[in-house]
Amino acid sequence: MFQGSMVALVTPMHEDGSLDFEALERLVEFHIDNGTDAIVSVGTTGESPTLNEKEHCEVIRKTVDLVRGRVPVIAGTGSNSTREAIDLSRAAMSAGADACLLVTPYYNKPTQEGLYLHYKAISDAVAIPHILYNVPSRTACDLLPETVARLATIPNIVGIKEATGDLERVHEIIQACGEAIDVYGGDDATARELILMGGKGVISVTSNVAPRAMHEMCAAALAGEREKAESLDAPLAGLHEQLFLEANPIPVKWALAEMGLIGLGIRLPLTPLSGQYHDSVRQAMRQAGVL
Repeated sequence: MFQGSMVALVTPMHEDGSLDFEALERLVEFHIDNGTDAIVSVGTTGESPTLNEKEHCEVIRKTVDLVRGRVPVIAGTGSNSTREAIDLSRAAMSAGADACLLVTPYYNKPTQEGLYLHYKAISDAVAIPHILYNVPSRTACDLLPETVARLATIPNIVGIKEATGDLERVHEIIQACGEAIDVYGGDDATARELILMGGKGVISVTSNVAPRAMHEMCAAALAGEREKAESLDAPLAGLHEQLFLEANPIPVKWALAEMGLIGLGIRLPLTPLSGQYHDSVRQAMRQAGVL
């Protein structure tokens, strides 16, 4: 249903932490102009943990309005509260989002049966395509391949963002689910190989900074053109690494500010990128041809 380079879009903010919708418009046009295949609004990179519910829904609605149907908009609507995830997913559907991205419930550490029932409840309540999102390094919760296979039988669960960076795990999911759902990378460094082995794309941090290159790399990998995909991915290797020197989205917001696309606003408990890392990120940007 969705494929290619899907940007995990940052949420631009003024230095006082208030939302910056003028910068959001610049980012949307930047991605449309550079071939980004879909925009993911208010995921982890969009600082969903520190936006209140009103702001969360407002950013999704504004993003949908700015995109004007030119590419799909996938709304981050996950929560560790099933009821809250349903409310956010309903709001995203009302705003016109094309799908919801639902992170596994964090902190409360549900069982696999709890995860199955959580996602089933959301899919039953909200008739919009849903993409599962597994990122145990952040959530302390791991959605196992056998549970993904159970969830893949639910008609409006259409994909999973598998962000472990474990290609063996990706292989297990593809083998278990077949064509029932699409698999997307959530780790830029392994995205190329994930697509070449049957994945449909990546929900990417790097594409915030290098959207054209990520789009072209994903297109080559989807076409099975290994050598071309590898040559396009090589200059991006520094970004795949350096954009995680501190917690995402700290480095990527700093990089976008260096490019003049957004200001330096970020919300506590996150802080601006430490000065010791500025040169490392700049060098990765130069290597990728974006600075």
